Amino acid sequence: MPRGRTVAIGSAVAVLVAAGAAGGAYYVLHTRGTPQETASRFTAAWSRGDTAAMKTELAAPAPGFDAAYAELTRNLGASSVAVTGVRVTTTAGDRATASYTVTARLKNVGDWTYQGRLPLRVKDHYWKVDWTPAAVHPALAGGGHLSIKTTWPQRAAITDANGDRIDGGDVGGSVQQLVGYLAKATAKDVKKLGAAYRPGDAIGAAGLQAAFQKRLAGTPTTRIQVTGAHPAVLHTIDGEAGEELRTTLDLRVQRSAADAVRDVEKPASLVAIRPSSGEILAVVNNKGGFNRALDGNYAPGSTFKTITAAGLLAEGLTPQSKVTCPKQVKVGGLDIRNSDHEAFGSLSFLDSYAHSCNTTFAPLAADKLGAQKLYDLATAFGFNLPLNIGVPATQGSMPKATSDAELGAEAFGQARITASPLVMATVAAAVADGSWRPPTLVPDLKQKTSPKSLPDGVAEQLRAMMRAVVTKGTAHAAGLPAGTAGKTGTAEFGTGPKLDTHAWFIGFRGDLAFAVVVEGGGMGGDVAAPIATAFLKGLG
Repeated sequence: MPRGRTVAIGSAVAVLVAAGAAGGAYYVLHTRGTPQETASRFTAAWSRGDTAAMKTELAAPAPGFDAAYAELTRNLGASSVAVTGVRVTTTAGDRATASYTVTARLKNVGDWTYQGRLPLRVKDHYWKVDWTPAAVHPALAGGGHLSIKTTWPQRAAITDANGDRIDGGDVGGSVQQLVGYLAKATAKDVKKLGAAYRPGDAIGAAGLQAAFQKRLAGTPTTRIQVTGAHPAVLHTIDGEAGEELRTTLDLRVQRSAADAVRDVEKPASLVAIRPSSGEILAVVNNKGGFNRALDGNYAPGSTFKTITAAGLLAEGLTPQSKVTCPKQVKVGGLDIRNSDHEAFGSLSFLDSYAHSCNTTFAPLAADKLGAQKLYDLATAFGFNLPLNIGVPATQGSMPKATSDAELGAEAFGQARITASPLVMATVAAAVADGSWRPPTLVPDLKQKTSPKSLPDGVAEQLRAMMRAVVTKGTAHAAGLPAGTAGKTGTAEFGTGPKLDTHAWFIGFRGDLAFAVVVEGGGMGGDVAAPIATAFLKGLG
């Protein structure tokens, strides 16, 4: 009997031992999912920036979780984080470890790639992340923080077309309007530019300096480091020097233009362009900080007759065609007269253009062109097209006329048409070259529009008409050098019984086209054309 009891007791012990040995296996067999699946979900959410989804994978609440991942985005300025190569490297019972590769894209710096590890454990039969700050980066295990230290290369130069520097502040105020200036970065600037920048760093604040900040500044040599009890440099990303920005400006042309407007009492601007390429050679303003040469919105007045004339020539008129220039006409109910109430009777189309007869152009535009054709012609001459010169510039605006009266006013550059000297310089350049070309200040800048050829035969006839303006028309008293062709403009603006006028002159001589405007200056032939004379004679 005792023997039997002994056997029974021994059997019970054997059963208990067997059950204990199987306990771990039972626990694992009844765990849902795998550590690989949990690690993959967690790191995929990290790559998406979805911290809420990441937290659902945690084994326990993790104080400082959000702040730890902000070490990359806030402290280092990472614009994105990609986690790849996730795989479980060890598993022991209810514990496992996954490894992965992290690539943080740092704005204005480059990519930083490092290896990370993620501990996992079973909780309530599910694999969960046993999180610590070291999951962000191993160096954060000791309670440190990530930071970057940058060393910027010397800023690259901005030059004229000949390679001479123009960003030193000693080449004239109008040039500095284009170049811009440097200022200390603010917190707002840093947020926009990236963590490579720090408040107080020198950045472009206007003009070309701002528009080409990244190109001119280059990229800094950046040291990613951990601070705290055990500071260390984790990684170094070598920087690159900035790239020189060469503009199309010709300082000889620029100086002559500046001299021509310097002593004009009223605000005056001049833009010069190379017709064969669209390259801007000079941009000058004589007063104030507003760059009216590029951003002015002026009625172009009779300089716009160049576009209307192009349309009429394309419709079959010739410079020799007989037209009339009465003292007054009515188009669509609108009374139209000439400057100083002039009248020239019957004359050639060339002479009507030379004497700037509104009463010729308005009815002809209504009879032979119509609103759509004039709109299309204006677009072919650069109106209503985006400008991409390297710094902000306002495009010319020519709305399609909605009535004959508006069309009649548009024919000589009034109604709702507005343009800057830059836009009107491209009109003169188009006649000189035979094609309108998008203007640019930075020759390697990709343009948004392509050159547009003028209708066949039109450019040659327009050149003859513009020469007549200088030799016997409204600019004949200005003393312009031989070989100059142009068009005057006197553009009314404002309200009231007696309107003020902007004075315009556009023209070309050889491979040089230009536009001059004097704000509220009066008659184009009396005020703007003499400025063009001084400009051209200053070039020798």
